[in-house]
Amino acid sequence: MKAIFIAAGEGSRMGNLTKNNPKPLIEINGKSILERQICLLQKFGINEIIVIRGPHPNRFKFNVEYINDVKFNEHDQLGSLILAKEKIQNDVLIIFADILFDESILAKILESKEDIAIAIDMNWEKYGLRHENTIDKADKVAISKGTIKRIFKNMSEDDKKFEIGEFVGLLKLTENGSKDFNRIYSELTLSENQRFHDSISLKKAKLVDFLQEIIEHDIEIKPVIIHGKWCEIDTLEDLELAGKMFNN
Repeated sequence: MKAIFIAAGEGSRMGNLTKNNPKPLIEINGKSILERQICLLQKFGINEIIVIRGPHPNRFKFNVEYINDVKFNEHDQLGSLILAKEKIQNDVLIIFADILFDESILAKILESKEDIAIAIDMNWEKYGLRHENTIDKADKVAISKGTIKRIFKNMSEDDKKFEIGEFVGLLKLTENGSKDFNRIYSELTLSENQRFHDSISLKKAKLVDFLQEIIEHDIEIKPVIIHGKWCEIDTLEDLELAGKMFNN
């Protein structure tokens, strides 16, 4: 098992905290977001760790493998992740580097035997309680009979007949799942400026856009329903909340 962190975002909503520092290196109670994640992975015996880094790359000092995304300001999550496509093989975790989650969440997704499994919080409407965020910004999923039917931001009337959860930025692939992931990406025929699901273009696509593409190729993505503590850190308000949730 290896882990790939997407850590190339600019973190513009964090103000001066990311002026000269990558968002994943912001400290929460004395430990950076990424340090906390790496330590948790190592506790579970996951030591092959790849970090895709963008702005201020020399600030990363962890003893892990790095991939530099020198065009981080030209594309979004998917463009960063594909720089590591040669690493997407066998069993692999793909993790957003601006989230924190507790041991129970990592243990739950590692238990999954599904080829493509993503961590889902069914209490997704709490997203709107973050004052600087709205529910329509959450990466929502529609679930039916244990399978994800659609991944989206804007809910349609058809979506309301399904169970709705939120993708928390944690994805697990088996060897077969990795092969499907790479195959479908290699078969994309869009130009980089054509619209791609919920993003204005393939060039600006997020990971969830590509997960929706996988679904539309009739490949199952299974939800792993989580109940532990987790937090996405997009704003100063999120940072304050994370400090209260992860205080050790």
